[in-house]
Amino acid sequence: MMKNEDEILRYDRMVENALRGVVKASVEEVMGYHEVHASMPGEHHFYITFITDYPGVKIPDYLRDRYPGEMTIVLQYQFTDLAVTTEKLSVTLSFNNIPERLEVPLAAISIFADPSVNFALQFQPLGEAIEDADLALLNELADDDGPDDDGPNGGGKKGKSDEMGQVVSLDKFRKK
Repeated sequence: MMKNEDEILRYDRMVENALRGVVKASVEEVMGYHEVHASMPGEHHFYITFITDYPGVKIPDYLRDRYPGEMTIVLQYQFTDLAVTTEKLSVTLSFNNIPERLEVPLAAISIFADPSVNFALQFQPLGEAIEDADLALLNELADDDGPDDDGPNGGGKKGKSDEMGQVVSLDKFRKK
């Protein structure tokens, strides 16, 4: 079956998949280092935000209840069994001194950041339809000027987000 001309070259999907490859490669880079040194190299640490109800996400029910919709994990000091494939990221983290295994499809990741080098990527979860209101919010977040109000960091447009670097958003390039 022939695809519609508009669907043949889906650059937005190609770029998003390529950037998810950056996430995979970043995790692969630190896996070996962590096995030997039990830490991340240098000051590197990852903030990984993912959709908790995305198909294939495996987390304990109490975490899903506590973080409905979205959860952020930090890979810095205390984690074990870090693994990544082309489809998913797996890691064991401690919650209230109880080790828990998490499995997160790469497609469920919405934000990947390494604040030590001011690097961040923002994704639209693959295979998920985005509502107009969500698209407007993502575009506002991706606006180069940032929010105009005093957010939780105070100070109007200047705040902690300025220290963290810019988030790369692909929404400006999506078909509307």
